[in-house]
Amino acid sequence: MVSEVGLILIGDELLRGNRQDKHMEYMIGLLSGRGMELSWVRIVGDDQDQITETLRDTMARPALVFSFGGIGATPDDVTRASAAEALGVDVERHPEAVHLLEEQFGEAAYPKRILMAEIPSGAELIPNPVNRVPGFKLRHHHFLPGFPNMAWPMAEWVLDTHYADLFNDNPRAEERLFILNTPESELIDEMNLLLERYPELGLSSLPDTKHRKRIDFGLKGPKEVVATAKADLLQWLEQEGIDWAPLDSKL
Repeated sequence: MVSEVGLILIGDELLRGNRQDKHMEYMIGLLSGRGMELSWVRIVGDDQDQITETLRDTMARPALVFSFGGIGATPDDVTRASAAEALGVDVERHPEAVHLLEEQFGEAAYPKRILMAEIPSGAELIPNPVNRVPGFKLRHHHFLPGFPNMAWPMAEWVLDTHYADLFNDNPRAEERLFILNTPESELIDEMNLLLERYPELGLSSLPDTKHRKRIDFGLKGPKEVVATAKADLLQWLEQEGIDWAPLDSKL
């Protein structure tokens, strides 16, 4: 049973700062549009042992996972081998993947591009609308290329094809505001009351390190819950004589 959504971002270039990740921001929006939320993100370099250990851990979780990167044909693309090792299966040439690559590249598919048809035994293919080189699905893990123009429509296809039952029609919302001239410690009791009153609510309290007299306070959860909880919070702030301001205020 899937109860969380995670991302695995693979590549030494991310850890070195040579390239900035774009997948997380996109996936947050993609999931949000379907009433879903991202639970966690892991970044791993191009190290087969580390990727294997990461996948062993995430495959043991009740998680829907998207892994980006490392499924090309160059020596640093070790995700396919790591996924197979994590599950204890062989890597084999998938007949349909071979056919797709031969159709796309003709004779130029050999001897190197065809390596991208080698995937863990038992995996299902994920169609690639750009160059037809497929990704693959193992259990609830989905392995996609690192290129956004390919990976993003593939991720959307995965969600709409395999996980529509997880979509939530109850829209989620987030509200944030500045609480002014008040120590964070004075908010703790009210925060606990809100969480007790609204179990589906999430709260955040971020003191501003540059403007110590204000706190960036957030509420998130189902839209109706957030609206009601915010009304309760504002009523409490008024009763306590605590000032607040919208987040876009020029303070």
